[in-house]
Parts: sequence; C-alpha cells; structure tokens
Amino acid sequence: MTQTYTPRGMIEALVAIPTVSRDSNLACIDFVRDYLAAHGVESHLVRNGDGSKANLFATVGPMVSGGVVLSGHTDVVPIDDQDWDTDPFSVTERDGRLFGRGTCDMKSFYAIALALVPEMGTLKRPIHFALSYDEEVGCLGAPALIEALTAAVPAPEAVVVGEPTMMRVVNAHKSIFHFVTRVTGHEAHSSQPHRGVSAVMIAGRLINWIHERQQRNAREAPADCAFEPPYTSLHCGVIKGGTATNIMAHHCEFVTDIRTLPGEDPRTYFREFHDHAKQVIEPEMQAIAPDACIEFEIKANVPAFQSAEGSPAVSLVKRLTGQNVVESVSYGAEAGQFQAGGHSVVMCGPGSIDQAHQPNEFISLEQVEAGTAFIRRLIDHLSS
Repeated sequence: MTQTYTPRGMIEALVAIPTVSRDSNLACIDFVRDYLAAHGVESHLVRNGDGSKANLFATVGPMVSGGVVLSGHTDVVPIDDQDWDTDPFSVTERDGRLFGRGTCDMKSFYAIALALVPEMGTLKRPIHFALSYDEEVGCLGAPALIEALTAAVPAPEAVVVGEPTMMRVVNAHKSIFHFVTRVTGHEAHSSQPHRGVSAVMIAGRLINWIHERQQRNAREAPADCAFEPPYTSLHCGVIKGGTATNIMAHHCEFVTDIRTLPGEDPRTYFREFHDHAKQVIEPEMQAIAPDACIEFEIKANVPAFQSAEGSPAVSLVKRLTGQNVVESVSYGAEAGQFQAGGHSVVMCGPGSIDQAHQPNEFISLEQVEAGTAFIRRLIDHLSS
C-alpha cells in the first residue's frame, strides 16, 4: 500500500532525518525519492563531486511549460553548543508550535508540498520539486541543480523559494559572500614583540577594519531603503588562532560574511579589504619577518535577488496569498541563483526567520495551516 502522510506527518518524517550541512543528506534524498516513486513520480539526482550529497528534482504532472518550481534546501544548521529543551531531531508539539531542527528553516515548506502530492492528480501544468544540499554553507548545491533542472523541464511560470517569510511575499534579498582570511605571523616570546609578528593581533586589526567599514555603511545608509538594516553588512563570525598567552601567534584565521544590497557587488568590498591588508598591513609584518603574510580564500558568492512587483512569480504568489505588498529581507537564499539562471522568482514560505538557527527552533501550527492552504491554492491554479 502506498504510504501517505499528512503535512504534520511529513514534517515529522523529514525532521527525524538529521541533515546538518557538514554531514551527508543522502538519507533525506533517498526518503523523498522513494516516497515520490511510490506515487509514480520519477526523481533526478545531481550529486556533488564525491557522491556524498545530492540535489533532487522531480516533476509532478504533465511535462509542459508554465509550471511552478518549489525550491527548498535539505540541510540544516548544527545544534552544537545550543541548549534544547527537546530532542532537536524529533518533532515535539507544545503550545501550538512544532519544535525541532528544520521545522522552520525550512523542511516544513516542502514537507507540506510532498504530503499533498496525492492531491496533484488534476494538474494541467506541473509542479517541479527542487531540493538542494548545502544551502546553509553558501548555497553550494543550487547552481548544479538549477542548471540540470533548467535543461530538463519546459520553462516554468515561476520559482517559489520557500524560505520562512511568514507566508509574506518577498521580492528581494541581499547577497551572501563568505571568505576566509589566513594570517601567518612569526613566533616570538610575548615579552619581545619587536622580534615577532602576532597573527592574532594582526587579525584583530583587520577585523576592526571590517567593523569600521560597516559603521561607514550605516552612516551613509539611504533613508528610503527597504531592507533592515538598510545597508550592506560585514561580519566576522568565526576566528581561531594562537598557541599560548606568552607566544606571539604564528597562525590566525577568521571568516567574514558580507551581505550586499541588490545592485552592489560584494567583491568591491572584498577588493577594498584585500588591498588594505596587502598594501598597508602586510608590509609592516614583513618588515619584521619576511615570511609573514596574509592570504584569502573565497568560500561562497551568492548573488542578491530583486524581482519587480509585476513579475510573473511575484504576481502569482500575490494572487495566491491575497497580498498586495511585497517585502525585502536581509537574509540570503537560492532565489538570486535561480534569477541568475533566467527564472522569474519569489520567496514565500511558512515560519519566521526569527526562529531559524535558534535552539528550540519551531514553526507554529497556524503557519503549517497557512502553508498547506497556499499549496492547495497553487494546485487549483495549475489545474485550471
């Protein structure tokens, strides 16, 4: 007998499969593929280089143009160092909320759609599922998925990226640009700073430059900007280095996250930072120790996204939700990559970004119901 799920049951099934970005997502992909196959739907996998992870795309309904792509990512952020009141990988209901890692960001969106596959038998235009890996570490899986999907299916009317927006219509997000800065210093006793170069101290100077650059952006922010905050942000979230308190550190590295407004190029900020490091800081280091240096590695470069209010995707989702306004969000997603691939894109999904990445992450039952109603209205639209 074919396995069927309620939206709640599918959320529980997907959350129970841990898919932290540093680990494989294949158990989740295999589950979805088997579920769709049981309903007569063929899935296509796009694997990463070593085969440890995979994207999935699948078409429900006739293979004709004018369908809608439902985009979601399978990976979730870690639970390390977070104090959870419940098992993160088992859905717990309390006070009208479903708690669990990924309930909000963002398994509930495509869980609802998957649960409603048995209701898609009347489709005259298709629903395409597009599930990616490694969104949380820089949208790494999406480019290959978008390329394969675009080549394989007739042109869709719209792509709906189901990030948690409280089912509001979002037509713009900032970019995501991650890079690592690695500082190599020269060890010496901490009482003899003239003989060494502290990689930690140099990193501190560079991080302060990043802070000052963000403060400048804040001071110069346009008054009519729709984003919150209304400027490009620069942030360091990880730093490691040093050996002991009395040794001038040989190595230090830190990760920088740049989120630019649409229309700005994050590489402009990166080049400005790079030039300051190489032309101002590094010569000071090498005057003491010629082998001291600063190096960089770009880890992610996800484009910003901005879609006109009258675009096919935005117009469709405004009709389906009954909303007349659009919003901009500062967090990034795969919408910019789909747009760069030539698609009309909008972001709209259940849950609040305020709960994403938090301990005790949750989605409200009210949002699950709103997401379910949205997918059913989409089915009706594509069946007419």
